[in-house]
Amino acid sequence: MSGQNILITGANGQLGLALQQKYCDAKAVDSKELDITNLDTLMNLDWSGIDTIINAAAYTNVDGAETNEGRVSAWQVDATGAANLALVSIEKDLTLVHISSEYVFDGSLENHKEDEPFTPLGVYGQSKAAGDLSVGLTPKHYILRTSWVIGEGKNFVRTMIDLGKRGISPTVVDDQKGRLTFTTELVRAIDHLLTSESDYGTYNISNDGDIVSWADITREIFSLSNLDLQVTNTSTEEYFKDKPGIAPRPLNSGMNLSKVESTGFSPSDWHEDLKEYVNKELS
Repeated sequence: MSGQNILITGANGQLGLALQQKYCDAKAVDSKELDITNLDTLMNLDWSGIDTIINAAAYTNVDGAETNEGRVSAWQVDATGAANLALVSIEKDLTLVHISSEYVFDGSLENHKEDEPFTPLGVYGQSKAAGDLSVGLTPKHYILRTSWVIGEGKNFVRTMIDLGKRGISPTVVDDQKGRLTFTTELVRAIDHLLTSESDYGTYNISNDGDIVSWADITREIFSLSNLDLQVTNTSTEEYFKDKPGIAPRPLNSGMNLSKVESTGFSPSDWHEDLKEYVNKELS
């Protein structure tokens, strides 16, 4: 699919950078170039030639969202910004692709399905849920609900590789379970839904493979990196007990992928993508 008719918001984030690699000729903007929290600015933009918005803009500082300042920012970007893009999409008859999060759920259920009721625990999850509600009112929309995103930028895998290189044996939570989602896989899913003209709606998107803990993933990272280091398991409660201002986290982030698979999309196994990612980081 050509990117000539696509506007990418959040261009400098992990997903935004991956989207620009796929859609080289798309119009890509960050918050300095386009303020999605300002409806007038959006409405007055020259939309000629644009038929699809991919909204990769997000406030993703989960703990920061629990502060007074962060709460405002999270709601402005994740809720108001998404609502503004939804209004523009309705007004201009555009397709809106919006990235959501498993944080809209409390994690009490395993294997989340797309129609599970919202039960967000913290401000970040609440603001993302509000954004989903707005985008869902757009006639032509794809909401991609994802988890544990890994791409170009600061992320868990890079942090663990860095610790490993410094000979640090980390303590990592073992009661949060899920799958990694590589930005390359997210981009592949977005392109599939758009090019296949799949039914509009909400789709769970992550890599496939077994559902494991962050501690398990860390051990795999060290193994792939040939680092002989110990990983000590701990609970989320224990890990954060002396850290103030920490947002509550869903313990179950695994998502049911059968809906997107029914469109003909086959998610790749996270083990394979992690191996490729680690090899690239170490090369």
